[in-house]
Amino acid sequence: RQSQNTSQSTTNTNFFFVSLPQFLSPDFVFSLQTTRKTYNMAVDSSLSSPLGPPVCEKDAKALRFIEEMTRNADAVQENLLAEILRRNAETEYLRRFNLGGATDRDIFKSKIPIITYEDLQPEIQRIADGDSSPILSAHPISEFLTSSGTSAGERKLMPTIREELDRRQLLYSLLMPVMNLYVPGLDKGKGLYFLFVKSETKTPGGLPARPVLTSYYKSDHFRSRPYDPYNVYTSPNEAILCPDSFQSMYTQMLCGLLDRLSVLRVGAVFASGLLRAIRFLQLHWSRFADDIESGSLNSEITDLSIRQCMSYILKPDPHLAKFIRQECESENWERIITRIWPNTKYLDVIVTGAMAQYIPTLEYYSGGLPMACTMYASSECYFGLNLNPMSKPSEVSYTIMPNMAYFEFIPLGGSKAVELVDVKISKEYELVVTTYAGLCRYRVGDILRVTGFHNSAPQFHFVRRKNVLLSIDSDKTDESELQKAVENASKLLLTECGTRVAEYTSYADTSTIPGHYVLYWELLVRDGAKQPSEETLTRCCLEMEESLNSVYRQCRVADNSVGPLEIRVVRNGTFEELMDYAISRGASINQYKVPRCVNFTPIVELLDFRVVSAHFSPALPHWTPERRRR
Repeated sequence: RQSQNTSQSTTNTNFFFVSLPQFLSPDFVFSLQTTRKTYNMAVDSSLSSPLGPPVCEKDAKALRFIEEMTRNADAVQENLLAEILRRNAETEYLRRFNLGGATDRDIFKSKIPIITYEDLQPEIQRIADGDSSPILSAHPISEFLTSSGTSAGERKLMPTIREELDRRQLLYSLLMPVMNLYVPGLDKGKGLYFLFVKSETKTPGGLPARPVLTSYYKSDHFRSRPYDPYNVYTSPNEAILCPDSFQSMYTQMLCGLLDRLSVLRVGAVFASGLLRAIRFLQLHWSRFADDIESGSLNSEITDLSIRQCMSYILKPDPHLAKFIRQECESENWERIITRIWPNTKYLDVIVTGAMAQYIPTLEYYSGGLPMACTMYASSECYFGLNLNPMSKPSEVSYTIMPNMAYFEFIPLGGSKAVELVDVKISKEYELVVTTYAGLCRYRVGDILRVTGFHNSAPQFHFVRRKNVLLSIDSDKTDESELQKAVENASKLLLTECGTRVAEYTSYADTSTIPGHYVLYWELLVRDGAKQPSEETLTRCCLEMEESLNSVYRQCRVADNSVGPLEIRVVRNGTFEELMDYAISRGASINQYKVPRCVNFTPIVELLDFRVVSAHFSPALPHWTPERRRR
């Protein structure tokens, strides 16, 4: 394969580098770049990268790789698409559109339609049921990655192939070389990261179906990763891989406390996850202090691999136990992160999109530490990284790496997709991807705004998920799902006491940990009908939760990342007042519609001032890892 690719010419080098991540380790990819005589692309390692001076030779190779990919973004994209189409030419999906082996971009876009998950669902279901023929990809589908987005209430199944782990690992390997440009000395300590595996299942055909990070943490890429002084965690693998979320969190927090002076960065995948960890410490600090003082692990931790691992780590330390009690028994938890982990230089969490709502709380607990958003990825594909990770959360932009997939962008309000290098600054687009695993012109559902370019590769600010109304953690609830849930609860209300929901709106309340959904209901009580009881309204809360999608229910039941749904009944006339307020701010009375979700503080305050009663879901909704058959 190498000789085939390099024999074309020494100038058409991009095709070779596009191919590399599929077959070779990241270190080998980088080492090949130093063969300047053959590929004419490498730079003298003694020279600084345009991004900044690297701290070591390994970083220098990584930074050169970023420069090479982004300088030649269009050529990389063209060659990558051609390779995908050559490889998958005989798949059932591409043959259906009579592509005839063509690899030209214009022919591809003229014959292959832009699609959504629902368009591809029949093919995905066949693969899930055990059909191993080349339906979407010439390479066997190795597993399904379950998306946080849903279809018909169930997680979407994203097909993937084994080599995609190499491609994802390649992007991971670029993160610390960039971070080292901004934060020195990260090799002198450790990272306290709260990382978890989540529930998984198997499809009828026997393929694993699990979240992308669960797939990665269980892979040899993670479990057998070589030692890297810039990527040392306080959490042992045994704790990260424990399927019991309580035991996993307990052990990871305990290890972080034991190694508190070595911690240089604290993180989780999402901001909400880090806040749950802080809340966990608030609830269980006395247990941690007891364990540390005695040198013995709490009996509630029953996982044998964890207990064996911790027997080598946990030793009696009365001084540390006293310190934890002094810091945690106070009601003042401001700056608790820097008080317990005083050498922390930054938080490594996603705080863009729906996670931005957690920024003020994180600032309170951390004393204003920088928040680094390092990469942009999804179940469908890993997209790119933040080349300025210390930027303010509101200014975070991700540089798309053109070697990860073939990217197109649909202008918001338009229909014709444009190439990666042809997007315009300040314009918003919906992301479309074509992957090696067989997704062709697939609408991811992310809305992005172009903020600039690094070389010829665009940089994007994540604006929002398309059609998402409410989100606390990995849950995503759209307007139609919320409407259905309200309708189902309203039927219960009508049956029980002859009352209807006259109007409603919603709010993602993150003032609690975990956050929870709030529904503001204005009720229409018929003449002679009785007022709904507390029991009826709490049952309405649970009925709504039962009606929401499986990702929401998993967050409630298995992940404990979303709290019980709340209904706040407001007095009659509240939504008239809401309309008056909107009109006073310039809304047209003829075009006004009740917003189904609110987050503007004055509107939330208006609603809360008119609440007459509040009710919470009394139990957990039903959820199992198994998917419902369609």
